[in-house]
Amino acid sequence: MHKTEIFQRRKTKKIKVGSLYIGGDAPISVQSMTNSDTRDIDATVKQIQRLTEAGCELVRVAVPDMKSAENLSEIKSQISIPLVADIHFDYKLALKAIEQGIDKLRLNPGNIRNKQELIAIITAAKDKKIPIRIGVNAGSIPQEIIAKYHGITPETMVESALWEIDLFEKHNFNNIIISLKTSDVPTTLNSYRLMAKKVEYPFHLGITEAGPAWCGTIKSAVGIGILLAEGIGDTIRVSLTADPVEEVKVGWEILKSLGLRLRGVNLISCPTCGRCEVDLLNIVKQLESKLDTIKMPITIAVMGCVVNGPGEAKIADIGIAAGKGSGVLFRHGKIVKKVPESEFISALLDELKEMQTKNF
Repeated sequence: MHKTEIFQRRKTKKIKVGSLYIGGDAPISVQSMTNSDTRDIDATVKQIQRLTEAGCELVRVAVPDMKSAENLSEIKSQISIPLVADIHFDYKLALKAIEQGIDKLRLNPGNIRNKQELIAIITAAKDKKIPIRIGVNAGSIPQEIIAKYHGITPETMVESALWEIDLFEKHNFNNIIISLKTSDVPTTLNSYRLMAKKVEYPFHLGITEAGPAWCGTIKSAVGIGILLAEGIGDTIRVSLTADPVEEVKVGWEILKSLGLRLRGVNLISCPTCGRCEVDLLNIVKQLESKLDTIKMPITIAVMGCVVNGPGEAKIADIGIAAGKGSGVLFRHGKIVKKVPESEFISALLDELKEMQTKNF
């Protein structure tokens, strides 16, 4: 299928985070954050391994105390993706995280304001070539900046970030990534747009505190998707009150929907109407659960009637166009055979297995 090009991607510096690159010509990466207790090494490592299997390419852990910071080296030794330490309030935790060999720091310019403490972090990070994400959150902006702009506005968000960026640059540190997250989609959009005019650092995108899985997914897809379609954004995290694995799945679906990255199954199915003469809802639900672990990028169409069914099935890698109690199985646009409704799932899975074997 012909794909329409999105807006040209914003040009940024290219930042190395462990084995991963963010910004420049690097692919837009998907990341998440553990919700385990970082003091529990085993639980944290197991969760990171689950996230990695789901497609997470960069993982952040909370570092609320020194015990958590002291565990970072051991956690890092047991995982295969770059590790980010999330630091708030206490600069000594950042220094310990750097000492432990983490791949990136996340600092919030709203809660470490002492310049000498920040300079100590900059010096240590520069020595180890560790990048820092300046992560602005609407919930923790200094009150004097909020008062200046009479509330949380894009200007509020940007000024908070620029305060820290200016300090970093004065000390010759520009190994920087920026995020400007609020729970309000329009404010977030305009914050990133405004900042894009001022700096060339890569952006980490997200709608913070987006909410539970259903509404949070919609809010994140709208906010992150709009910015990506405008060419803004270099790495994304979907923030959900849910299993972090769901964040990774949603992140990949956002990238896939814009044609920016390909991973796993792109499942096309019709919304059903009175013309549908098979139990499409149940078929798709069962099929979806069986495709969850597939990493190979492939498009599968399961269509319920003759209006759009044959056309969608033909342009998919594998597709079924249903009629009354049966359907026609397509592979790369060519009819393979007629299949009874009871065999839709097995027929599609057999075709998928064969394609995996042949690697397309």
